[in-house]
Amino acid sequence: MCKNPLLTKRFLKNLFAKLESLKVKSEVSGCTSINLYFQDESRFGLLTVLRRMITAKGIKPTAPFVHRFDNLYLFGAFSPITGASCLLEMPHCNSHTFQVFLNHLSNQNPAEFKILILDNGAFHHARRLRIPDNIALIFLPPYSPELNPAEKMWRYFKDRVSMIAYNSLEILQNKLSEITNLITPDLIKSICGNQFYKDTFRSSFNV
Repeated sequence: MCKNPLLTKRFLKNLFAKLESLKVKSEVSGCTSINLYFQDESRFGLLTVLRRMITAKGIKPTAPFVHRFDNLYLFGAFSPITGASCLLEMPHCNSHTFQVFLNHLSNQNPAEFKILILDNGAFHHARRLRIPDNIALIFLPPYSPELNPAEKMWRYFKDRVSMIAYNSLEILQNKLSEITNLITPDLIKSICGNQFYKDTFRSSFNV
């Protein structure tokens, strides 16, 4: 299966209506505020991430390199509206760890109703999932990473772990924690601040 431009156009055209349809659910939930998040997962491992470098003509750049495949996953949700975020490290990426993340996100500011836009990963649709009452899911069209601003956050992370040799997952975890601790709401809004999404959300909920 490949990307379908018609599905992309339809998603963008219908987003306002989808958000409108969640008004009743947000009111029934008893939440006192509402927010829009984009969710995604990304793998980080010991195999060194390489990047292009500018060098003098004829000089081939060198970098330390670790050829190991131990890895971990970061689950994240980022709001282009408020700059709020939720990040959780997991050893695997499946329906169980996604459920753990949803529960964690739900308990972070539980009085906030969270609209989560995410991709069509198979485990995002698992029957065993129990979506918390203060979370609603909206799925992106297949093969449309450009519609998910969370992808830009992973690029931000990977740019900062690239060209470094990590000899253990603990060292990599410490680096990821260091990056996470420096992330601010303003940074998230600048990276994920898609104007179309912001305008559509604010028009739907008059915020």
